[in-house]
Order: sequence, then C-alpha cells, then structure tokens
Amino acid sequence: MSDTSSSPVNALGLVLDTNSFVPYYQQIVDHVRSLVEKKVLREGDDFFSEGDIANFLGISKMPVRQAFQKLRAEGLLIIAKGKRPAIGSGRVPWNFQQLRGFSEEMRRRGLVPSARVLSMDTVEPSLEVAQALKLAVGEKVYALRRLRYVNGEPVALVTSHLPVRIFTGIEKQDLEKQSLYLIFEQTYKRKLRWAEETIGSAIAAENDARILDTSAGSPVLTIRETTYDVQNIAIEYSVSLLRGDRYTASVISVRKN
Repeated sequence: MSDTSSSPVNALGLVLDTNSFVPYYQQIVDHVRSLVEKKVLREGDDFFSEGDIANFLGISKMPVRQAFQKLRAEGLLIIAKGKRPAIGSGRVPWNFQQLRGFSEEMRRRGLVPSARVLSMDTVEPSLEVAQALKLAVGEKVYALRRLRYVNGEPVALVTSHLPVRIFTGIEKQDLEKQSLYLIFEQTYKRKLRWAEETIGSAIAAENDARILDTSAGSPVLTIRETTYDVQNIAIEYSVSLLRGDRYTASVISVRKN
C-alpha cells in the first residue's frame, strides 16, 4: 500500500478493521454516518469519489461502491451526474409533482428497489376505501400489503386497495418483481393519468416499526393516495408508511397570474 498520510481522505479518520466480521462496505457506511451525526460532515459538504476512498484504503472499488449505494439509499450521499459526491441531509426527498411508482422513482435516483408481499386478501372495503374508490354497495377490493426496500433496506410499508371488478386475477401476477403501475397499464390496459395525495405524519406502532426495522414510536411519513386512469376512474387507493428518518416530502408550487 502506498503512503496515504498526506491524502485529504485521511481527515475522515477512516480505518478498516480487517479482523472484524463486519464487511468493509458496512464499516465505511457506519463511519460516514457517524461523522454526519457528529456534524463533522455537514449537508452540502463535498465528499470523495469511490476511487479516492478505495485508493486511500488500499482496497478494490467494489466494497466502496456498495457503501456509496447504501449511503445514497439513506439520503446521506448525493451523487449527481458530472459532479463530485456531496453529503446529504439523511433523508430522501420524494417529489409528488410526478406520477411515478415506487420502483420508477427509486431507479430514477440510481437506487435498487425491491418488494416483499406480506399479504394479499379479498376484503370488504372500509368506508374510507369505498369513498376513495367510489365503490358501489357490496363491491369488494383486493388488499395488497407490501414491504418496499431500497438497496436491501426496508423503507416503506404500503397497503394498496384495488377494485376486484377491475383487477380480477391480479393475485396471479408477480407482485414482488413487477411494478404495480406497469401491471395496471400493460396487463389491464389502464393508462394512468393523475393521483391525489394526502401527506401527513404519525408515530410508528410496534408491529409496523418491527417490519420497518425502526423503533416503536419513531416518526413515519404517511401518504394516502388515490390513483386515476385516463377516464378519471379511481383504480387504486393506497396507504403508505415511510420511515421518517429516510424520507421527506418534496412539492414544487407555482404561482399563477
């Protein structure tokens, strides 16, 4: 290994424990997260490239790349094309001006989304669901509950309510690997047009906190969303719980003359 004592990276105090069972990438993540929490690194500060870190530590870029991916997923690192990495706020802003599914939004950010189906049932809708979807008396809905991940980290618990009359047989689709919006548009020919969202906050209940791998009583961002097709028919009503330490709402308002 070359002498790195004069490297700017040295200021981070980053040292790998080669005897630890903790992977190198996780050691890097933990160290950077600690520096952000201690205000040694602050939002907007320039950071180092993957190559800078790898050269300083004398390791390959692979574990550094994994660390950067995880730091991006946590909102601690912002990487824009053609620019140096920068320290983030620790929260990922979600732009509600664009109608994108979870998978589309995460891939747009260069992150890796995935999902796990927790339950899929045919149920009588609650009054809230029936009103949102404008259901006739006696209509049933599918209640699809999924845990959404970013780079392997649980970040959102989403319950989607879908009218059975519109999406008959949807339980046969691969709801873990396929985008729900893609299924709407390609399998059921329901072209999406717009969505109405209500954004709020809540405290994570014990069971929800366990699933999201966070502490009971910690803040969660709540999103109630009704999605409409091009015929202005409400086809999905979803309730999402997003970890408050990972996400913030981002809305652009334009003043009209």
